[in-house]
Amino acid sequence: MGICWSIQIKAESAFSTGDDSKIAERNGNSNSSSKVSSGSQSHTPRSEGEILQSSNLKSFTFSELKNATRNFRPDSVLGEGGFGSVFKGWVDEHSLAASKPGTGIVIAVKRLNQEGFQGHKEWLAEINYLGQLRHPNLVRLIGYCLEDDHRLLAYEFMPKGSMENHLFRRGSYFQPLSWRLRMKVALGAAKGLAFLHNAETMVIYRDFKTSNILLDSNFNAKLSDFGLARDGPTGDKSHVSTRVMGTYGYAAPEYLSTGHLTAKSDVYSFGVVLLEILSGKKAIDKNRPTGEHNLVEWAKPCLTNKRRIFRVLDPRLEGQYSLGRALKVASLALQCLSMEPKLRPNMDEVVSTLQDLQDTDKRDRRDPPVHRGVAAGGGGSSAKKASSCRQEVGPVVAYPRPSASLRV
Repeated sequence: MGICWSIQIKAESAFSTGDDSKIAERNGNSNSSSKVSSGSQSHTPRSEGEILQSSNLKSFTFSELKNATRNFRPDSVLGEGGFGSVFKGWVDEHSLAASKPGTGIVIAVKRLNQEGFQGHKEWLAEINYLGQLRHPNLVRLIGYCLEDDHRLLAYEFMPKGSMENHLFRRGSYFQPLSWRLRMKVALGAAKGLAFLHNAETMVIYRDFKTSNILLDSNFNAKLSDFGLARDGPTGDKSHVSTRVMGTYGYAAPEYLSTGHLTAKSDVYSFGVVLLEILSGKKAIDKNRPTGEHNLVEWAKPCLTNKRRIFRVLDPRLEGQYSLGRALKVASLALQCLSMEPKLRPNMDEVVSTLQDLQDTDKRDRRDPPVHRGVAAGGGGSSAKKASSCRQEVGPVVAYPRPSASLRV
């Protein structure tokens, strides 16, 4: 949806293996403080007609979006994936009618493949949630098109693209994000999740990852892609029971093993992303040395140790942070990644911690403290072999595996 909308392929039922693989299922909602008891079934879902009629969105014709994107020209493609392609387009700021390139406002148009019921359900889920919810840290859905077999969505354009690209892509266009910008993005994304968990009808996002965090021109983070979102538990229920879906490496272990979805499932995913932000490494990367393929399993033992923490921190950040702040962020990530859901903080607590760190950072930049000794990131520890993170602390408990079989 931005310069390069990072799109991943959604796989029905079980896992695929690899970086871009997903797990599988649908609509969402939950509270940041989840209870612990029996499962719940969602209230009676609204019909497609009710969802479309109640949304605060413009209903585009196919012709309008075709003109806005210059007939879906190949040079307008922002990204591609399993659901289809995303195109750059232009519309008039007031009437939202198609306009000439370079005039009006820029939009991102997602065009779904004209096959598969799953794609239609995710298209409808996006309208269901983004047609009702408004927040500075959620991407704005402008309108949709439902005409014959055509299913399209029109969003605000996010000029800086996805957080995934800024963290993991190398090249002249994607310069390494500074510590300050990484913390800004983490805080913004956390605020978006907290808003969903505290909504009147609570929402569990279920697919929180760096490719779904989009950045505007000022690096403000906005959550996108609500195709897997789900209404959370209601009444005295502790969870909703679903078929396991999401992205391999980000889903909470208890969700993988039981299919029980809670707000704390999102908190776990946030912990994975926070670890990616700290390390500059992908959650799953089979190109890394043996023992380092799974970022969480490899990094966890290092997160609370003043020496070993440097093996996890992105060396491109050297000198930009204090050791104390790095340890606080690492500690927050570790809490979010607790194997026991009840021990994870809720997203309001995550926001509070990150906000306090940001406020302290602003004060220190305004009135720099006097340091004695080594206080900033870097130093000799970072040069040690990364794999020794695990070697010094013994074996690490692996994720519970989903009951469904893996497939590519």
